[in-house]
Amino acid sequence: MGFAPEGIKLMVGGIIAAALGGVVLVWSRGMGLSVLFLGLAFAVFSAYFFRDPERDKVFSPGEIACPADGTVMTIQNEGTPGITVVRIFLSVLNVHVQRAPMQGKVTKTKYTKGKFAIAYKPEAAKNERNLIRIEGEYGRFVEVEQITGSIARRIACYVKEGQDIRQGERIGMIYFGSQVAVYLPETVRVLVKPGDTVTGAETALALW
Repeated sequence: MGFAPEGIKLMVGGIIAAALGGVVLVWSRGMGLSVLFLGLAFAVFSAYFFRDPERDKVFSPGEIACPADGTVMTIQNEGTPGITVVRIFLSVLNVHVQRAPMQGKVTKTKYTKGKFAIAYKPEAAKNERNLIRIEGEYGRFVEVEQITGSIARRIACYVKEGQDIRQGERIGMIYFGSQVAVYLPETVRVLVKPGDTVTGAETALALW
């Protein structure tokens, strides 16, 4: 089990605070215990939230990997001809690292400022977001959109345009409750349904 880079400094901060609480115990037991407890609690929460487990599943030819852990919200056309959108809600209990659904080349990354609605509500589609487009052989493509929620409002993108990427490779992270939208050609066969629990780089989302 590893940890996302963004969380390591928070974990260290919590540990330092806990250590300072231990020092303060010499002069003030009540204050020292409070700082010690809060520091440890913050470090433990950061370690849990920013966990980044290894995912090494090998998918069958034609399978599109799910890019995120969470719960499938909707599967539908949202107005763009020929495109099916799968929306996944990530609670604070889910792993928040996103992974590539297919092997190919990153041909586009686009960050768009927007609102900060609660991630499981329909209006979250207009939240601040980052789009990553991956193109592969035979003209195939998938777009993964990282969408912020209403709390921390921060997105980390690990890839850049022109980069070759493997299926299941880490492509980014969203902080503290969020949503991931996956844009698929309507010709694929989606294998999940609303309400399903999915796991990034382990669940087969669709078939070409």
